[in-house]
Amino acid sequence: MAFQPWQGGQPAQNPYQVPAMRASHADRERAVDVLKAGFAEGRLGQSEYEQRISRAYQAQTHAELQMLVADLPQGPVPQAQFAPQPAVPATFLPMQMPMPPTTNGSATGALVCGLIAPFTWGLTSIPAVILGHKARAEIRRTGERGDGQAVAGLVLGWLGIGAWALFFLVMALIAVAHA
Repeated sequence: MAFQPWQGGQPAQNPYQVPAMRASHADRERAVDVLKAGFAEGRLGQSEYEQRISRAYQAQTHAELQMLVADLPQGPVPQAQFAPQPAVPATFLPMQMPMPPTTNGSATGALVCGLIAPFTWGLTSIPAVILGHKARAEIRRTGERGDGQAVAGLVLGWLGIGAWALFFLVMALIAVAHA
């Protein structure tokens, strides 16, 4: 005997017709969540909301759930691949937003090293310059963000190195003057 899908207590009339996919408890809960959102947004009146909730909990197939939420912007419940899909306006389709580029870690490190250089007697000035140059090269290659941080780290690092050079120069001149 060939398999005949169960439909309301009777075998399918056409054995070649694809049966509607049965809904699970999770499918019903997703539909109820869409209905709750529609009610909260004022898209459904109280009586219509209660009627649709009742029908959602009694729904046996995805098609029945689809009919209950098709006119709400949160979209339809997922359907089987073989079920015909209604035309949904592009407004309600989930948008595929591109991920923003990440900030380069070396650029952040260069900025931090440059900022804390005065508190470390300039010891972090050299790492600030090294990290700043490294970050700018990586940013050009990968398209990451953080070029401003890298430049700021470079400037602060070079200022710290310049301050040390000036300090040693002044100390040398004082030593020569006293000799």
